[in-house]
Amino acid sequence: MGDFDFGTLAMIVAIGMIGPLLALPKKLRAPVVVGELAAGIAFGHSGLGLLNPDDPTFRHLADIGFALVMFLVGSHVPIRDRNLRSSVPVAALRCVLVGVAALLLAAGIEAIFQTGHMLLYAVLIASSSAALALPMIDRIGMAGPAVLSVTAQIAIADTACIVLLPLAIDPPRAGTAALGALAIAAFTLIAYFVIHYLQRKGYRKVIHRYSEQNRVALELRIALLLLFGLCWLAVSTRVSIMLAGFALGLGLSAIGQPRRLARQLFGVTEGFFGPLFFVWLGASLHLAELGEDPSLILLGLSLGAAAMLAHLAGVLTRQPAAMAVLASGQLGVPVAAAALGVDYGLMSAGEPSALILGALVTVVGTSIAANIAQRARNASAAGQTGLEEPDRSGDQSGVAKPPAAGGGPAGGLTADGSPADGEPGGAPQPDGDPQPDGGPAAAPHAGTDGAKPPEGGG
Repeated sequence: MGDFDFGTLAMIVAIGMIGPLLALPKKLRAPVVVGELAAGIAFGHSGLGLLNPDDPTFRHLADIGFALVMFLVGSHVPIRDRNLRSSVPVAALRCVLVGVAALLLAAGIEAIFQTGHMLLYAVLIASSSAALALPMIDRIGMAGPAVLSVTAQIAIADTACIVLLPLAIDPPRAGTAALGALAIAAFTLIAYFVIHYLQRKGYRKVIHRYSEQNRVALELRIALLLLFGLCWLAVSTRVSIMLAGFALGLGLSAIGQPRRLARQLFGVTEGFFGPLFFVWLGASLHLAELGEDPSLILLGLSLGAAAMLAHLAGVLTRQPAAMAVLASGQLGVPVAAAALGVDYGLMSAGEPSALILGALVTVVGTSIAANIAQRARNASAAGQTGLEEPDRSGDQSGVAKPPAAGGGPAGGLTADGSPADGEPGGAPQPDGDPQPDGGPAAAPHAGTDGAKPPEGGG
């Protein structure tokens, strides 16, 4: 492990490409994030030791990547989607049922392992991952009320658990963390109303046209200024930068971002800083500690199994079991918890690795559930084909398509979490011409998990 230089950066970028390569085989379809974590593990503390995650420069760049990743996740929450609003009551009820089940299961896990992190485990068990589950639903091509409902459920769970995580991971400092979270919320609201005012007065369009004509990426600069300002506030108040990035992303989603800005943010994040963060996190894990203490392996397996079991509570509201398991898919919240545990020393040795193991269990579970749902859908389609000749006029391929413009299961994401052509995510609006609040998005994505991203920026 030498000094952090351009050779190290080149190695990190090369290692990060393992993620997309693992996502290529159709039978494997491993989320890109999983491949990047695995690459970091192979070249970090648990593997060859070629990467030093303790290097200050590496850690700082990883923090920037973490903030940008959560920024994108927040911007992909379909706040403006009218189609989801009718599904919110049932989705909220399912989240409550899952939350109650998560508390009970977390209490049982804590009674067995005695780690002192019951509240953290409850948040992890109740969490979902839009970045993981929604692209799977999009790939299957499912649509209808069940898909809209599970999309709303995942969005609610994602938002709630990301907000609760900083409070649950360090209960003695929950009061301070709550004050910091309120400060971040206030800053985000002020930024929202200022940008909304500029949009109503037409100034945002002027800024966009000036930026485009003079090629100065002014909107991207403003977005990064707000993001890094929020991150500074978060660090100053001892709140996770995860919350800062996610909150600003929610604000951007509520306003509606131009496609050009969405492409730029996607390119900056997924092209460099996002993979760097996941490689750093993988490199910082000590998997050897799992082997030294087999109970940590059991802890990880228990957390993953508990997450799927808790989400099956949705069956009580007539939710299909496959959809319930799909909603249990986790990546963002466990990864954030592991990163916080490593950064602030809030966990015992090996516990962050156990959290990642639990998340990987849910990845396997959601993959199986997606295959089951796809077989059921194909069988249903085959039955209908046998009864009547399909209409071949127009675009009738016989494959059900997700609702367009943010109403789809992935809000416009491809199977690996990248924006589809013309749809970089977060219900983006036409360049410099945002739709009125609540209006439909201009074109047919959620998170960090495949068609290729759009040309010219993504």
